Amino acid sequence: MVEEAYPLLTLFFYGTLKRGQANHNRFCRGYLRVEEATVRGLLYGLPSGYPALMIPEEDIRAVGTADPVYDAARQQTLGRTEVRRPEGPRVFGELFTFDDPEARLPALDRLEGFDPTGPSPYRRVLIPVETSGGTKVLAWVYVVEKSSGNHLAGGRWPP
Repeated sequence: MVEEAYPLLTLFFYGTLKRGQANHNRFCRGYLRVEEATVRGLLYGLPSGYPALMIPEEDIRAVGTADPVYDAARQQTLGRTEVRRPEGPRVFGELFTFDDPEARLPALDRLEGFDPTGPSPYRRVLIPVETSGGTKVLAWVYVVEKSSGNHLAGGRWPP
């Protein structure tokens, strides 16, 4: 029997999914690669103790759907076009690559409270990311539309 190969999935994490943080071991085991990276946006510390990322709407290349394989394939297709680094304030995090979108994305969507069919506190969107080595790619990230938390001027969580 031949195993079906799924497209690779790349996600940018800026909070509890980063290495050494509370949700990393449970949700990020089996990653293929991880790199330090940045995105354009503003980071907020929420009263609940978690961070929230706000990004400019013009940076969004796609919005997550209920089909994880489609989302991973779309990421690869859109990533073949030129990705420029948008100017502006930077948020620091980690860029993870996985090979199991069908299992990975639904679990992460549940953790983040993202429901592609209805209102959600977070949205999963595809945006430009720059690695510490200067590579520019498109990656999925969970963002909020507005935040009532404290702005983290240094763009890092924990501060």
